[in-house]
Amino acid sequence: MNEPVLEFKNFGFQYNAQSKPTLVDINLTVRKGEKLLIAGPSGCGKSTMAHCINGLIPFSYKGEISGSLKLFGKETKELSIFDISRHVGTVLQDSDGQFIGLTVAEDIAFALENDCVGEPELHRRVQQAAELVDIESHLLHAPNELSGGQKQRVSLAGVMVDDVDILLFDEPLANLDPATGKQAIELIDQIQKKTGAAVIIIEHRLEDVLHRDVDRVVLMHGGRILADTTPAELLSRDYLSENGIREPLYITALKYAGVKIRPEMHPESIRTVELTEPAKEKVRAWFQAAPPAPAEPERETLLEARDLRFAYANGHTALQQVSVSVKKGELIAIVGTNGAGKSTFSKVVCGFEHQQEGTLRFNGRDLMELSIKERADHIGYVMQNPNQMISKTLIFDEVALGLRTRGVPEEEVTRRVEETLKICGLWPFRKWPVSALSFGQKKRVTIASILVLEPEMIILDEPTAGQDYRHYTDIMAFLEELNGRGITVVMITHDMHLMLEYARRAVVFSQGRVIADDSSASILTNPDVISRANLKETSLYELALRCGIGDARAFVQRFIDYEREVCRK
Repeated sequence: MNEPVLEFKNFGFQYNAQSKPTLVDINLTVRKGEKLLIAGPSGCGKSTMAHCINGLIPFSYKGEISGSLKLFGKETKELSIFDISRHVGTVLQDSDGQFIGLTVAEDIAFALENDCVGEPELHRRVQQAAELVDIESHLLHAPNELSGGQKQRVSLAGVMVDDVDILLFDEPLANLDPATGKQAIELIDQIQKKTGAAVIIIEHRLEDVLHRDVDRVVLMHGGRILADTTPAELLSRDYLSENGIREPLYITALKYAGVKIRPEMHPESIRTVELTEPAKEKVRAWFQAAPPAPAEPERETLLEARDLRFAYANGHTALQQVSVSVKKGELIAIVGTNGAGKSTFSKVVCGFEHQQEGTLRFNGRDLMELSIKERADHIGYVMQNPNQMISKTLIFDEVALGLRTRGVPEEEVTRRVEETLKICGLWPFRKWPVSALSFGQKKRVTIASILVLEPEMIILDEPTAGQDYRHYTDIMAFLEELNGRGITVVMITHDMHLMLEYARRAVVFSQGRVIADDSSASILTNPDVISRANLKETSLYELALRCGIGDARAFVQRFIDYEREVCRK
């Protein structure tokens, strides 16, 4: 049996600023070469556990520690953060927040330079780490020239250059497109096998992480460990749905069809799940019993883009002959690879950038006639990075800012802000400073600050990134409620679950062009579009094929309609 590298025994932690402990009676052992997934709803203590493992607690975040936490047999509270960093490498959710150097090579070399490693050895180890994560061809690039997936590889190389024993990943998939996220999980798996390091992944997207084998899943809630078991055992119970974690879509579909999930089925992946002929027949019967979905009503055009072309000052053409129409009252998704032009398109619509060619009309009016402020009265925009939007110290004031600058009476401000905070899951934190929130909680603050204004159309860049399933569904229920009142919702997203569940229509960008505009089900069962746009086939598609259902697109649509018409009512 491999030796323990990390041991929590009756461990607890309470922040100085909090009245209750964040971690309670944690007992967990991690052994060399193990791969663990830590999952749980927002606020369950996952991030606090990560901070305890990498030394940020107690060195950066102060509080009271109880029990024992040992790293290679030594109490971490008796070690320096430098000692801990020799063993634990952390890859942050926000890769941009981890960069130090002006080039990829400088960033990877940072830890070695701190250790005064000589130049020949430094170059050798930087090259070795870069090759391990397949980023060696970009060593002279600046970090801001890289895609999201490439940035993550650089962050990983930067911690691996020290040959650490534990690799800790904090929501590694949050900002990656589906195909890149899949590659990231494969890369983590390869690195773990090559180095023998223990790997700990903190992530909401359970199905995506289980694309590769995981030894154990640790499920947390309320600062405690609810389950520490194998993926097969966990997926055979109701722990996930009961605790705000989205179970894999193929598992949900099998349950809808009346198939009981058991550990001996090896349900941890669509690749491994064993389906008997009776189980397949149940899936086919469920599919065939579906009533036809109601036809979508005809709608007037709200936003119309025709032949847009936009190039940045450095000469990079981000949009080429882009033509898109958005109907009044729609809820649509814009998807595609990192750097495909999705965010640039939204910036042009909002007036942050101006197209060199083509036209943009909103309610029949040329948007070039309107300033950014005038456009903001009609079109709300929530950025992907919440730190780029927040300007107030307190959460309540941040959400109220837009209303107050518009001269809304304070009584009305209070009512609308409180209502929005409750729906966005922020009511308990309304008097908190924004600085005390996690990345995911900050994201909810920025969404709330725009939603409270009730614009005619709202564009959200990755609205659910970093959210657990419960808050994800709360936010989407709020967006659907707004959409039901006639507000048009456009979501830029990498989350294929989100696209399937909520967007009847999706527009796909690739290399600055629109390559598809169709139903979500049609797009995620189209191999050519999936390949060109760095998307990922839904596990529902493979489930349909494995059950002998010839029309996989119709099966995926059946699942969407069932969730929309039955489960979310």
